[in-house]
Amino acid sequence: MPDLSLESGLHRRGIRLVAGVDEAGRGPLAGPVVAAAVIFSPDLSGSEPWLQHLDDSKRLSQARRERAVDIVHQHALAVGVGMVSPEDIDTMGIGRAALAAMLIAVGRLPIEPGHLLLDYIYVRECPFTYDTVVKGDSRSYSIAAASNVAKVARDKLMVEAEETYPGYNFARHKGYPTKAHVERLRELGPCPIHRRSFAPVAQARMQFCGGLA
Repeated sequence: MPDLSLESGLHRRGIRLVAGVDEAGRGPLAGPVVAAAVIFSPDLSGSEPWLQHLDDSKRLSQARRERAVDIVHQHALAVGVGMVSPEDIDTMGIGRAALAAMLIAVGRLPIEPGHLLLDYIYVRECPFTYDTVVKGDSRSYSIAAASNVAKVARDKLMVEAEETYPGYNFARHKGYPTKAHVERLRELGPCPIHRRSFAPVAQARMQFCGGLA
């Protein structure tokens, strides 16, 4: 379970506003990469009962993730969400796009953080001081909160994409490369929100277009 030890260590150094930052959607074949940034009060003790609802989003069911997001919005000092489109992912590469989404999320916080706790990602440059934390969403409540906000926001976008691009079952697999998704991709060809630079999409495009790029 996460805790507030990373945040508390920064608070003791005089850094009051610490933003946990995480992203969702590095692995899918379709849709944007979405990130969130969350700042909690530096006065939390870590024993608040509502914190027990927060954990790595991958460990929670959809219902528990949505409950966690409601709790985050009720108790956080600030929440910001950012995203990078499939087209920009193809241009930038997924690593740069994920970091860009994180920094957009930080930029949309209504208050400026003094430090960032990033779920581990390679950082080329950043306008804030930061720590990258391996498995941060299972170690830090702030990062876990951001993990859930990003995941729920992205899942909602993919459910909505099902209406715009029927046939791919985006509402079920959220764009991840499941067997069913790859089969539909080969049958229907890529749609506008597929990431052309990802190999299964490029291969399906070649197959669907009869070998034409």
